[in-house]
Amino acid sequence: MKKRFISLQSFKLSTGQINRRQFVMSAVAAGVVLPTALMMADKAVAATPKKGGNLRYGTGFGSTTDTLDPGTFENSMATNIGMSFGNHLTEIGSDGQLRPELAESYESTDGKTWVFNLRQGVEFHNGKTLTSDDVIATYEYHSGEDSKSAAKGLLSQVVSMSADGPNRVIFELKAPNAGFPYIVSDYHLLILPSVDGKIDPQSGIGTGGYIIETFEPGVRATFNRNPNYWKDGAAHFDQIELIALLDTTARQNAVMTGDVDAIDRVDPKTVSLLARVPTLEILEVAGTLHYTMPMRVTSEPFDNRDLRLALKHSIKRQELVDKILLGHGSLGNDHPISSANPFHASEMPQREFNPEKAMEHYAASGHSGTIQLSASDAAFAGAVDAAQLIAASAKEVGIDIEVVREPADGYWSNVWNKKPWCTCYWGGRPTEDWMYSSAYVDDTEWNDTDWRTTPDAIKFNGIVKEARAELDVDKRRSMYAETQQLISDDGGAIVPMFANHIHAVSKNISHSEDVAGNWSSDGGKFGERWWTA
Repeated sequence: MKKRFISLQSFKLSTGQINRRQFVMSAVAAGVVLPTALMMADKAVAATPKKGGNLRYGTGFGSTTDTLDPGTFENSMATNIGMSFGNHLTEIGSDGQLRPELAESYESTDGKTWVFNLRQGVEFHNGKTLTSDDVIATYEYHSGEDSKSAAKGLLSQVVSMSADGPNRVIFELKAPNAGFPYIVSDYHLLILPSVDGKIDPQSGIGTGGYIIETFEPGVRATFNRNPNYWKDGAAHFDQIELIALLDTTARQNAVMTGDVDAIDRVDPKTVSLLARVPTLEILEVAGTLHYTMPMRVTSEPFDNRDLRLALKHSIKRQELVDKILLGHGSLGNDHPISSANPFHASEMPQREFNPEKAMEHYAASGHSGTIQLSASDAAFAGAVDAAQLIAASAKEVGIDIEVVREPADGYWSNVWNKKPWCTCYWGGRPTEDWMYSSAYVDDTEWNDTDWRTTPDAIKFNGIVKEARAELDVDKRRSMYAETQQLISDDGGAIVPMFANHIHAVSKNISHSEDVAGNWSSDGGKFGERWWTA
């Protein structure tokens, strides 16, 4: 309790709600000795955000096919752009907790009807005041019958939306879902201004802390601070430049030479090198990020369950964690739920390299010949090397895998979700239902394994729907454990490892002690949450 009180007082001091003397007095009253209280005050003052300065951020994501339409966002460069110019009804804070954003509050008495009360006086970059009409028009764009939005599956549970006045939106769901407030924080669902009930998805106009100045798909985006931003103590930089640096070496050199102030996707192999640079800080955050090799179960030869199991049993997972992540992560078990999720099935046996089972299932599959695995480091640093390691261990059990090197540019539009087997990454989601709704249920556009119609997939989808409405925690835990087992045994996802988010940041840039791990780059909100030291 004392620690939480001091943390709250530190936050108040750093945000100007109390002065240094008030902080020291409150700390001493809480039992902190005076010298320690003075040191804590100095630390909190040093962490006070400052306005001004520019931030140049080098990202290992981006494609020339990127657009400003939030429904098309498919990589972290696009996500970071959206988080810079827009806001959502709710957000995941730096501390990993859900909190209201454009919604001032939200409530439900039954988990089926959700009411979101909007903040008043929020303005879009074009001067329009935010109303419930904008929220409904935005959601109708993503959920409409002809929508191609990646968020369409997330909203399939919504039966109706209505406005109760200009600042109140009501969602009616098909069935109770206690996690719905998490869903509306999805990065695709940023609120755009409406005209006559429609939004312009390519406008790049939002309510966010920064206004887009230039946008070159897959190259760079520049922003100026929004002078009318509605959030206090946020969006501190005068300008932000987001630069696509897909090449790992180029990205590393840029931050070492000071050409950029921060980078994401630090290759685990270069962490120790960058850590020795006196001007840099290594910022590493564990979360739900996982690296995958999705097999499309409707494409040969992956429509064969025995073949899928043969491949899963032929992988040396610890070798991948050791050689690709260099220890900056943990083992995966062929499902997307990490130990950071509330209902992670920790009792589930860890799948390991098992030559006997691999050969048994491969023989049962009746397959022979070469299997192609498309790989590119656009998926994750070391993806091609990981594919080569998988091919080598599979060869030990008589499975021939050909690694096809794919170009980085256009990978997410030309390879992922199209070719039968490829390398991929998922940032993960804070809740099981959100992760499943994004990539595993039968009605999402981003079901990259196309696992929809097998008996186990049908069973999985039924359990997911039941779990949303189940309020008994123990029952939900049991249901989610079963879903993880179904994906692991029958699904098309090979999930060998969970990875930490690793960034290199100039010591001229500051951030709070808490850094979000729901996405890279402080949940995509580095521009809003960081400042010039």
